[in-house]
Amino acid sequence: MRKSVQASQGAILDLQNQIEKLRTENAQLRGQIESLQKQTDDLTKNQKTYYQDLDNRLTRFEPQTIEVEGVTGVVQAGERSAYEEALNAFQNNQVKKADSDLTAFIRKYPSSPYLPLALFWSGNTKYALKDYNGSINQLQTLISRFPGHQRVPAAMLTLGNANLESGKKAVAKKVLSDLISKYPDSEAAKEAKPIVANIK
Repeated sequence: MRKSVQASQGAILDLQNQIEKLRTENAQLRGQIESLQKQTDDLTKNQKTYYQDLDNRLTRFEPQTIEVEGVTGVVQAGERSAYEEALNAFQNNQVKKADSDLTAFIRKYPSSPYLPLALFWSGNTKYALKDYNGSINQLQTLISRFPGHQRVPAAMLTLGNANLESGKKAVAKKVLSDLISKYPDSEAAKEAKPIVANIK
């Protein structure tokens, strides 16, 4: 009987040891599950951040629809910076570079919403370089393709002056007179009045 009690106590002790061992293993497994859950959450969060960052980067390279001084159009990657670089060159008195950059821009982006401005500034750079025929061509293109654009009065003033400088007094007088009659309240019209008065 004593052996039987000892055997039972040994079995109980073994069971208690096994239960304790199972509890320890269970606690370790819970810890591993929590660790894996945290890793999964971190991976999901990192993946969302990665894809959001990737989407933001790709958006910079995708064409975007914008409006520039009343002209709406699709802008390709690099288009805006190419226009701004050319304009900055003009504003920094790098007229030859501006002329070259604007000419390249007009060729490369013929459907750009920046095209009216590029034509306007190209006409002005060519005028500054005394390329009056080039100036006339660019400004006439602007006026004929974008007759309602807000830069048309200023373009007409430069166009009149370019014609005057190239010896076409009658054409200059007509362009400037049209400017005065179509846009009487514009600054360009005010500047044109004394020029027209002095054309003989």
